[in-house]
Amino acid sequence: MSNRASYFKLNRPAVDALQAASKLITGIDPKLRALVELRVSQINGCVFCVDRHSVEAREAGETQQRLDCLAAWRESRLFDDRERAALEWAESLTNVSQTRAPDQAYDELTPHFSESQIVDLTLIAATMNAWNRIAIGHRAQPPRR
Repeated sequence: MSNRASYFKLNRPAVDALQAASKLITGIDPKLRALVELRVSQINGCVFCVDRHSVEAREAGETQQRLDCLAAWRESRLFDDRERAALEWAESLTNVSQTRAPDQAYDELTPHFSESQIVDLTLIAATMNAWNRIAIGHRAQPPRR
């Protein structure tokens, strides 16, 4: 594996700005946010972010069983309609080149989330995809626990 540049060291102001933007997204409860961030990271194959958001999900009260089943959430009865809508939206945005963010995925959000919360879910997926690309591109690895 090649030795990649340190994005934290070489452009700390931009990294700080992305972190600050993420902190402004406050309309989604931490448990659901962690699930969405974890699912996006699973899809993208980001080992650093999968590790980080698994920890954050457990800290927010998520059960290990639901974390274990998240990759197969469509087949699981462990996730409610609200969570399913959020996960579907996050997946459609993560795979936007194939899905084009379909109306059906958006429409499934509206019974469960306000317009402001839908924007927040969109921003969570967008920033998580950005973080995944940065971490994967620079081969970030989680610390051993």
